[in-house]
Amino acid sequence: MPRPPIIRIDLSSKVAAYEQIASEIRALLVAGDLRPGDALPTVRQLAVDLNVHHNTVAQAYRILADEGWLDIHRGRGARVVPRTGHAPKNSGAKDSFSRQLRRLAAKAASEGIPPKAIAQELKTRARQFSTLSPSKGHSR
Repeated sequence: MPRPPIIRIDLSSKVAAYEQIASEIRALLVAGDLRPGDALPTVRQLAVDLNVHHNTVAQAYRILADEGWLDIHRGRGARVVPRTGHAPKNSGAKDSFSRQLRRLAAKAASEGIPPKAIAQELKTRARQFSTLSPSKGHSR
């Protein structure tokens, strides 16, 4: 049986560990590395793997369940569910994304990553997302 995708977080980051975990799993979901029906590690197992408190992982799983990505049941764990037709929950989602992307690109540039490399990475990610089916939340 193949090992599930590795989730990595930075415990020294200013970003809360539960947010990092949710973001890492969300990226795996959007990329198709985790598919409907896949089981995620138990809260306790992932907490041990990442060296965080189990409530930290539980919070990340709850966020993803609220977003429609996971079905979580005590004793049965978390499973990826099909996600259909999810539109942004608020009208400011695109503006929020733009601000976050601007900050991230500025950080990358300040760390010496050339603008062409930043642009290429964005193109690669956009191409990857454009291949997603509408049932995975993609909209044109």
